[in-house]
Amino acid sequence: MLTVSPAPHAKGPLSTQRLMRDVLIALAPAFCVSVYMFGISSIVVTAISIASCLLFEWLIQKYVLKVQPTISDLSAVVTGLLFAFNLPSNLPIWIIILGAFIAIGVGKMSFGGLGQNPFNPALVGRVFLLISFPVQMTTWPKPLMSRTLWPWQVVDASTGATTDALTGATPLAWIKSHTLTELTPIDLWLGKVGGSLGEASAIVLIIGGLYLLWRHVITWHIPVSILLTVWAFTGILNLVNPEIYAPALIHLSAGGLMLGAIFMATDYVTSPMNPVGQIIFGVGIGVITVVIRCFGGYPEGVSFAILIMNALVPLINRYVKPTRFGVVKVKK
Repeated sequence: MLTVSPAPHAKGPLSTQRLMRDVLIALAPAFCVSVYMFGISSIVVTAISIASCLLFEWLIQKYVLKVQPTISDLSAVVTGLLFAFNLPSNLPIWIIILGAFIAIGVGKMSFGGLGQNPFNPALVGRVFLLISFPVQMTTWPKPLMSRTLWPWQVVDASTGATTDALTGATPLAWIKSHTLTELTPIDLWLGKVGGSLGEASAIVLIIGGLYLLWRHVITWHIPVSILLTVWAFTGILNLVNPEIYAPALIHLSAGGLMLGAIFMATDYVTSPMNPVGQIIFGVGIGVITVVIRCFGGYPEGVSFAILIMNALVPLINRYVKPTRFGVVKVKK
C-alpha cells in the first residue's frame, strides 16, 4: 500500500530564520541612521526592546505554554526591533519593557505564537503605549541638534553641557498646527526631523524594501498599493485646499508610512494570501491612514490603519479565495 502524508510535500531552502535574517539585514541601514540621528539612546532603546521580547517569549513558551522555546527562529528579534522603531529615543526603560510584554504576551503568544497571531505584535505594543502613555510616546528628541547620552539626557551642541532632552514636533504634528511652507521635503527623506527611531530616513527604508524584494521576502503588492493610495488621496486633498492639506510628497516621506508599508503591513501572518487580496489590503491601509492624518485627532494613522485591516484579513481572504482544483463554478 502507498501511504501519502499530508501536504506540503515539497521542501525548499526557505525557513523562518532565513526570512527573519533578511528582514534584520534590510532594517540595518535604518538602525544605523537612527544611531547617527539620536545617539546612543537609540541603541539603548533597541537593545532593551529586543532583549525584553526574547525574554518574554522564552518565559511564556517554557512556563505558560510548556513548549520548546523557539527564540532561535529570530522572530522575537524582528518584533523587538520593529517595536523599537516605533518608539521615541527618550522613552523610559520601564515603559519599553511593558510595551514589549504587551507585544509578545498579548499580541503574539496569547494567540498561540508565531503563525497564529491575527495582529502585528509590534503594532499592538506600540498602540497600547500610545493610548496608555500619550505624553511619553509623543515627546520627540530633536536629531542632529544634540547627541543623546541616555534616554533622558542630551549634550547641548553649543555648550557641551548635559541637559534634559530637547524635544520638538514631528512633521505630521507640525502640519496640524503650523503653515506648510516651513516644511522641507528633503529633510524628511534624509531624516533631519524628530520622530520615532524608524522614522529616521525614508530613503534607507526604501533601500531595505528593495533588498527584501530582491530576496523575494516580500512582493510589491502591499507596499505599492499603500503608497499609491496615500499619494493619490493626499494629492487630491492638496489640490482642493493646499493651505490646509500637505502635498503628497510630504505625506509619503513623513511619519511611519514607509516603515509600516514596507516592513509591517507585509507580515505574512497578518496580511492576505494572494495578490488581489494584498492590493485590497494595501488600499484599505492607505485610505484609513489619510483619513486619520487629515481628519482625525492623531497626526499619525499608519499603526491604527494596519491593525484595523489586520482584523479584516480573514474576510478579504474569503472574498478573494481562488476556486479549488476540480471545483466547477455554477453561474446563477
